[in-house]
Amino acid sequence: MGGCCDNDCSIEALRERQRGTLQMVLGINAVMFLVIVAAALYGQSTALLADSLDNLGDALTYILSLYAVSRGVATKAKVALFKGGLIFLAACAVAAQIIYRLFVPSVPLFEVMGVFSLFGLAANGLCLYLLWRHRYEDVNMSSVWECSRNDIASNLSVFVAAGAVWLTGSGWPDIVVALGLVWLLMRSAIRVISSAMTELRGAKAGRSGEAL
Repeated sequence: MGGCCDNDCSIEALRERQRGTLQMVLGINAVMFLVIVAAALYGQSTALLADSLDNLGDALTYILSLYAVSRGVATKAKVALFKGGLIFLAACAVAAQIIYRLFVPSVPLFEVMGVFSLFGLAANGLCLYLLWRHRYEDVNMSSVWECSRNDIASNLSVFVAAGAVWLTGSGWPDIVVALGLVWLLMRSAIRVISSAMTELRGAKAGRSGEAL
């Protein structure tokens, strides 16, 4: 009995640590979304807009992850599946913005792109540090880790795009980087959805075995 109690206590302690980390990264991403989306609209940058949508998707993801912390494997897998869908929708939104920029071209403000991509990099670097210890704990936390890792790549890409816009005086680097971010988001969505489907199949197989 004592071992069972100890196990329950350790599980609850793990859940509390996960909740605390998710609440911190949720706050960081919510603030960064508001800041970067305003900068993206002011600077007319599609790549920076993609970055801000990534922050919004992450904030929604962390809310769902907080809900899933104390749930079973099947619920965590379903939440991860929904997160994959959110990442996919973010990719579609950026793709739509790219199409718009092809028909209505403009040269973004490279100064805005560069400064706010560095702000985003600092914020997401902190999130990645906070999530590092949770990355292999379960499908819920590993999908959160996946989102945070994507953010670092997004920030670095936008910073590179800002330099290229400055050098060329053209908006094409912004569009090219945004295309790269669409690919990154699509790949991440597929990976999260695939992992969640595997967990769901495992949970269903476990229930079937118990029924037999």
